[in-house]
Amino acid sequence: MIEIKHKDSQEVLMRVDADTLEGQELAGAQLSGACLSGMNLSRVDLRAADLRNVDLSGSQLDGANFHSACLSGANLEKAQLARADFTDSVIEGANFSEANLAGAIFRYARMPNSNLAGADLSDADMSMAVLCGNLNHANLTRADLRACDLRGANLTGANLTGANLTDAMMTNAILARTCWNGAIDAHGHRLGKQKKVQRRPWWRLWA
Repeated sequence: MIEIKHKDSQEVLMRVDADTLEGQELAGAQLSGACLSGMNLSRVDLRAADLRNVDLSGSQLDGANFHSACLSGANLEKAQLARADFTDSVIEGANFSEANLAGAIFRYARMPNSNLAGADLSDADMSMAVLCGNLNHANLTRADLRACDLRGANLTGANLTGANLTDAMMTNAILARTCWNGAIDAHGHRLGKQKKVQRRPWWRLWA
């Protein structure tokens, strides 16, 4: 028997008659504020679950299903979320810093003000998602960002090598030291490797 408790009050929110939460069917569960830090929840089904302010930091969540779930304010720092499905989920103000989200699906997800600093989002599908948050030094290699809302996002030092940003909205996005090699920009143009500008030495300017 596993008891899932509230992280602050220690109130028991749910009892699961199993030895592990791996692969469990928890669709629609009411787990707001739950403590699930460091647990193995690989392939868990949490579709349409209430996961507001839940602590999932450091948890194993590869292949987990969060379709249409609410994860606003959730802490998923350093969580393993490869191939997890967040389609159409609400994730406002969540913390995904340094999380492994390789191959994850965020289609239509709404995650403004979320922190994805240092996260691995390589090969992730984030098309039509709202990503107006912190992507500082995130790995977005080959990510699908078509029609993604990145207005005002912090992409400082992000790696967008091979990413597809066709029709993405990027007004006021911070793009300092961003790597664009082979990426497709918002207008559908493939960007090549930037060449260094050859400058004459100051003493040859008038030669």
